[in-house]
Amino acid sequence: MEKQPSTKRKLGVWMSIALVIGNMVGSGVFLLPSSLASYGGISLLSWVFTSAGALMLALVFSRLGRAYPKTGGPYAYTRRAFGDFVGFQTAWGYWINAWVGNAAIAVAFVGYLAVFWGHVADSALLGAAVAIGLIWILTAVNVVGVRQAGWVQLLTTIVKMLPLVAVGAVGIFMIDTSNFKPFNASGDSTFSAISSAGALTLWAFIGLESATVPADDVEDPKRIIPLSTIVGTIVAAVVYILGTAAVMGVLPTDTLANSTAPFSDAAAEIFGGWASKPVAMGALISTLGCLNGWILLQGQVPAAVAEDGLFPEIFARKSKNGTPYVGLIVSSVLITALVITNYTRGLVDLFTWVILLATLTALVPYAYSAMAEVMLFVSERERFSIRNLTVDVIVSLLAFGYAFWAIWGAGADVVMKGMLLFLAGVPLFVFIKWREAVKKATAMQTAPAQVAAPATRQTAPRISAGHAVGQD
Repeated sequence: MEKQPSTKRKLGVWMSIALVIGNMVGSGVFLLPSSLASYGGISLLSWVFTSAGALMLALVFSRLGRAYPKTGGPYAYTRRAFGDFVGFQTAWGYWINAWVGNAAIAVAFVGYLAVFWGHVADSALLGAAVAIGLIWILTAVNVVGVRQAGWVQLLTTIVKMLPLVAVGAVGIFMIDTSNFKPFNASGDSTFSAISSAGALTLWAFIGLESATVPADDVEDPKRIIPLSTIVGTIVAAVVYILGTAAVMGVLPTDTLANSTAPFSDAAAEIFGGWASKPVAMGALISTLGCLNGWILLQGQVPAAVAEDGLFPEIFARKSKNGTPYVGLIVSSVLITALVITNYTRGLVDLFTWVILLATLTALVPYAYSAMAEVMLFVSERERFSIRNLTVDVIVSLLAFGYAFWAIWGAGADVVMKGMLLFLAGVPLFVFIKWREAVKKATAMQTAPAQVAAPATRQTAPRISAGHAVGQD
């Protein structure tokens, strides 16, 4: 294969941390307090459980990223541990999560934009046009190169964190404890309430593995990938818990449940009415940065799989800057179709439906990755810097258990639809394997003829079958 003049190893430590934080801290955290209001104060326990589970998964990905610094992330690990089919399923689910989730993020951007431009929320056609336009602008940025996308991610991550930290740090001292009563407002059991709320809070952590996916474009991946994964997850968890507690403590439950911009409303309550729009602007920047990071991944994942022969070859094509432009463009076409065909659902309904589906399609790769690490501990232990195997295995099993619990909490309807999406990829896998088998059979049929032909000439040396096979 011709060597690409790629931009490999261009993402430094700060850009990698920004990629992790930016892909997690997106549209979800700005809306989740309203979604969690119906559960009451018990939803804060969901944040704690979800943060703990996310940290377990971060430890898994940090160890795998150090042992196997290869582009592809969860796909690369599960394929190495379990073979082509599970690897394909992981990549298929992760790719669906990337572009389906991007549709939700683009729609959320339109919702935040309506704070400043009301017409964009009143017209479905205008809203769809803005969402699609944003998708293609950021797709173009990523096609230009990973380094450029990294700079966008770093700058937007810095800006987006300011309103979240401000509301959380100041609002935590203005909490009215009566706003957390009743503690469990859902009417369900404590376990069911925590599980259901946990399915929502997990959306905010999707992307914790982001630094592992473009591993070939990271400087010193064995050091930077583990560091950025752990640091990014911890920072996001602290911001989430403080921010949600502050918003829920400042705004009465009824007000919070009906708010379409809870952080903006909380900022107005804490700092005065002037603070509402700056926070809304922070939400816009947050969504922009998150969408940029996920568009980066929507091209990297299918490219890595295509290079291994498990996705159509066209996805492996790269631009002169080394970016997988075909995967970026195809994914954005699918996002465009999803937005156009579903925009009449309304902003909130479309966002809720898509994030649950996107979360599920990410959870299966997470569960596979956790068990892949245990499998690789057994088969390739020399690749890992293991200090205490028992502890590492327990962490992996806990991460798998958390993913299993979160899948259950997503609900039967979402799990069913997610399973259908996973099954939809099986015919593609069979087709790719069938084409591979046909190519091998054709090569075997033509090889003897090519070898035998020179033997008809008296001057040509005879080449034995065994030698031919050995040279293959």
